[in-house]
Amino acid sequence: MDLLEYQAKELFRNIGIPVLPAQRIDRPKDLKGLTIPYPVVLKSQVRIGGRGRVGGVKFVENTIDAIAAAHTIFNLPIMGEYPQALLAEAKYNADLEFYLAVVLNRTLRRPVLLGSQQGGIDVQAAIEQMQHVIVDDQFSPYYARRLAIKMGLRGQLIESVSEIVEKMYQLFVQNDLDLVEINPLGVSAKGELMALDGKVTVNDDALARHPHLAALDPKAEQKQAAYLHETPVVMESDGHIGIICNGAGLTMATMDMVCQAGGKPASFLNIGGETRWDFCHTTLSQRLDSGLELMMQHKHMRVVLINLISSLVPCDEIAALITSSLERIKTNPPPPNTKINKLRSTTLTLPPVRTPSLVVRLVGNQCESAQALLEAAQIPMLSSLDDAVMRAVVLAKSGGRSA
Repeated sequence: MDLLEYQAKELFRNIGIPVLPAQRIDRPKDLKGLTIPYPVVLKSQVRIGGRGRVGGVKFVENTIDAIAAAHTIFNLPIMGEYPQALLAEAKYNADLEFYLAVVLNRTLRRPVLLGSQQGGIDVQAAIEQMQHVIVDDQFSPYYARRLAIKMGLRGQLIESVSEIVEKMYQLFVQNDLDLVEINPLGVSAKGELMALDGKVTVNDDALARHPHLAALDPKAEQKQAAYLHETPVVMESDGHIGIICNGAGLTMATMDMVCQAGGKPASFLNIGGETRWDFCHTTLSQRLDSGLELMMQHKHMRVVLINLISSLVPCDEIAALITSSLERIKTNPPPPNTKINKLRSTTLTLPPVRTPSLVVRLVGNQCESAQALLEAAQIPMLSSLDDAVMRAVVLAKSGGRSA
């Protein structure tokens, strides 16, 4: 996941890499409340490079020019991507512009430090002059100084650039990143350094450990909403057993065992494993509650087999979620189909909608407490998956009633 410049610079600021005063602009009229003195530079916030060459970066001297430039940039697609925001940043006079990066080399399986005395929009022309240092052991300031020297730096610049590289590496390791890039790193006439642009690429597989980064995903809310409202997969129209598990492998294995035991799955739902970055008690509760309610709407459902393995959420909490969901569903049962719903609105007397039986198998902490909670609700909990599957199949064949 690539971060936008203003997001990357917030990480820079927090780690101690110098950045300019800046302000996010969500619409042109926001520039009327700009707190940064002019002149400023307006930058299109897109994840595609090369914005400066196509008009996505403009210097302005006053509010009128800034608003006009903002309208232009907001309506300027860069490789098909329109900016949702701009970054207004103080202007900086740089005598020199360097390129610095820390990148994960997947072939070497090691971090690599990159540096060049030629940065900015012309960095591609200097690719052959790029210097690199492979971090093949525990990181130390030696690696950063070695890069600065290989770049051809002299005097105080060796020390000051090395300090920036060290902080970039700290950011890289602490957040499990794939890339930290500063291009350009501006150097003023007085020798002061400033990260004038930045790029950060987050390792998607590490988002579970860094929810503050996962929250920066522009599609996180849509992904979470889709995840929470995913419906069970219908298997057999004449099946009688619903299956709820966490994890694709566990779901498939449970379904196979039900079939091998002579049962007929009606539908199954994977409520998500604990490796998801957004896994939490609330997510589990919403998915389990929604899954149970949807299972109950299947007109042929006789038994719902719940098979969950959890280490983050104790089993007694899961048991409490199951009992509370079942009690709510029993109090306000969903209609199995529209025809039944219409008949119930008439004066005909129809039998109440029967709630399918539950069979639960939980693995994790606090199993004894979970079993006590479920037994009080007359819900069987078994530790063996074989036993839980057989119990579900027997109940389904007896019409959902205990044999």
